[in-house]
Amino acid sequence: MIAFSAIRAVLFDMDGVLYRGQTPLPGVADLWQFLHDHQIAFACATNNASMTPQQYAAKLAAMGIVLPADRVITSAQATALYLRDHYPPGTRVFVVGMQGLRAALFADGYFVEDDDAPELVVQGADFTLTYERLKRATLHIRRGARFISTNPDRTFPSEEGLIPGAGAIAAALTAATDVSPLVIGKPAPTMFLIGAKMLDAPPSATLVVGDRLDTDIAGAIAAGMPSVLVLTGVSTVEEATTGPIRPDLIVADLPELLARWADELSAQL
Repeated sequence: MIAFSAIRAVLFDMDGVLYRGQTPLPGVADLWQFLHDHQIAFACATNNASMTPQQYAAKLAAMGIVLPADRVITSAQATALYLRDHYPPGTRVFVVGMQGLRAALFADGYFVEDDDAPELVVQGADFTLTYERLKRATLHIRRGARFISTNPDRTFPSEEGLIPGAGAIAAALTAATDVSPLVIGKPAPTMFLIGAKMLDAPPSATLVVGDRLDTDIAGAIAAGMPSVLVLTGVSTVEEATTGPIRPDLIVADLPELLARWADELSAQL
């Protein structure tokens, strides 16, 4: 169980927690108002590297969910931070991904996009992926380029159901090259620790709310953070109660999380 009175910050996953596709899930505004009223900071950390934080803020606003762009942490940002720590300016990069990943890597000129002789192949979700792009990435990796993947999510929750995610594309490249990527995003603790630092809270007092056991909950455990699994996305209650990855709390949705949190605080008055 979770001692809600000890929580000082919350990191929310986005897809499958706040919304599915373009459809907001219930309870976001009420829960965020509750956190604001109790002076509990919060942000979002998503493995989806397809959009920039500014685009995420706009997407949320279109669904009636207000969140500043500086409260969005993507696996693209975490990947860019990692690569800056390990590679010098001017490193040549071939990207299999979308605008969010490209912006994180190339916006300030630190890395150089190179489709011909890259040192790195950096891959994320790509909803317009072509065979030609997949082929070129394969050839670059086989010629010695380092293979980096933003996140291992094999599926992506949409309004139509689960569709291929970044992990599925990584699996295709691994099958074609016999090379496994270095994965930066969840379940690695990098994004969670960045988020806790941003919110000025210790990991032990930072709650993670997610819908995937293999990324959100496993990442929270790796970062030393308490976790809540919501059943509005990918993982099921059966998986959470019988598998090796166990959240501290399982709730049907955000309204149930709010009700449990409010009840505990009321009982302490």
